[in-house]
Amino acid sequence: MMKKTICIGIAAALVMVVAGCRRTDFREVTIDVPGMTETNQQAICEALFFYDGVVRDSLKFDMAKKQLTLRFDSLKVAQTNLRMAIEQKGIAVKYPPNTTGVAGYINKREREVPERDAPPKRPR
Repeated sequence: MMKKTICIGIAAALVMVVAGCRRTDFREVTIDVPGMTETNQQAICEALFFYDGVVRDSLKFDMAKKQLTLRFDSLKVAQTNLRMAIEQKGIAVKYPPNTTGVAGYINKREREVPERDAPPKRPR
């Protein structure tokens, strides 16, 4: 009786674990692309289609607003990686403030050191 109860408990736990695993997490995002033109839409598609998580037939270009809307699987690719891929093609992308410092996009600024704590300056 005890073995049967343990086996049922293990089976139930296994079912909960397997059922709780997410395989996809599709999201829709609108990216501001002030550098977008009619001629560089193909380059944008090439940059984004590199990622397996981008839904290829979901890309919608709004040339009036200079925006791109698309669906992607966030378990396969991060939103910031999509923005960075477009930038790597030489096309300007506007980043919202909450994405800086994520997925390798880091704005580094030198730490300000008070004059009294600063190391002595050496002549060149």
